[in-house]
Amino acid sequence: MKADVRLLGGWLLGAAAVAVGYVQWGWRGVVLALTVVVFWLLLQFSRALRAMRAAAGAPMGTVASAVMLHARLKPGMTLPQILPLTGSLGERLAGQPETYAWRDASGAWVEVALEGGRVTQWALRRPDEPAAP
Repeated sequence: MKADVRLLGGWLLGAAAVAVGYVQWGWRGVVLALTVVVFWLLLQFSRALRAMRAAAGAPMGTVASAVMLHARLKPGMTLPQILPLTGSLGERLAGQPETYAWRDASGAWVEVALEGGRVTQWALRRPDEPAAP
């Protein structure tokens, strides 16, 4: 629901820019507003591709330190904001809510649940300690 409101807000902002451009400068203002909107969309697309390209180079579902990732996560973060923290794409665990996991070399992992494309909850999991003899 929140993602739909954000998307609608973006379209309304673009339409307002076109309307203000028309009122202020006529057809030249419309062209300017459309140019600015397209440029902004290209910047967002480029940012998303850069994050995905950087994450695609690492093994899937790995992270240098699960504890550090756990400490840096915040509610409301998006997957493109998480990817620079992890350096890799997460291993998908579940579909609803979308749940991804990242493991480190010690065997600990972080499970991150996303709803509407935003982090809602996360948990640090550690491997079972070996039994004492």
